[in-house]
Parts: sequence; structure tokens; C-alpha cells
Amino acid sequence: MTLEELYGKMGGNYEHAKQIMKMDKMIDKYVRKLKNSGVGDALSAAGETMDANGLFESAHALKGVCANLGLDDLAAAAEEITEEFRPGNSRKLTDAEVKAKISAVIEKYQNTLACIAEYEVGA
Repeated sequence: MTLEELYGKMGGNYEHAKQIMKMDKMIDKYVRKLKNSGVGDALSAAGETMDANGLFESAHALKGVCANLGLDDLAAAAEEITEEFRPGNSRKLTDAEVKAKISAVIEKYQNTLACIAEYEVGA
């Protein structure tokens, strides 16, 4: 599987990643690092306790990593949580709604990691 095929399978924006990273070698390097970043685990843990600072920090980190990698859908989903818990913002969602959004983000994240694992086997 090529990087372009991987991005198609993940629903990512390969051209966006290429604009930011410039070279396939860099995209490959950082897309592989996503699985060891721990951002998904941090988001899940913060969601269990509804730790506002932890939710902001972990969602913000996930959003940034995904935005740089051209994983636009995942970045947008993480951004919703980021903005909900951004210091100074008023909460708009209930805890139950936040937990549902976290579950959706984690599911997208896990699907993305599964695609990357498949890519690594074929690379």
C-alpha cells in the first residue's frame, strides 16, 4: 500500500499532508509515530474522569498532530472537544454529550491506527 492509498483508506488528505511535510519520507515517519504518541489513551483517560484540563490538552494535542498529518476528519472531531474545554470558554455540552464525542473520536483514532498498521505490514 502506498501512502496515497493509506490516506484514501484513512479518509485523510494526502495533498494537505504533502504541503506541510513536503516529502513522503517525512509523512511516512510521522504517520508511523502516531500509534506510539499516546494521545488517544490520554484523551480516554481524561474523559473517564472528565478532567477539563486533561481533556483540553489531550484533544488539542490530537487535533494538532492530525491537522499536520492531513487527517482532517479526526482533527475536526478532536477540535470540538478542544474548544469545549479551552480555558475561558463556557461549556455548551453535557458530560454525556462530551463522552459520546470522545467515543466517536477514539473510534476514528482506532480505525486510523488500524489502517496505519495495515500500511506498515505492506510497506
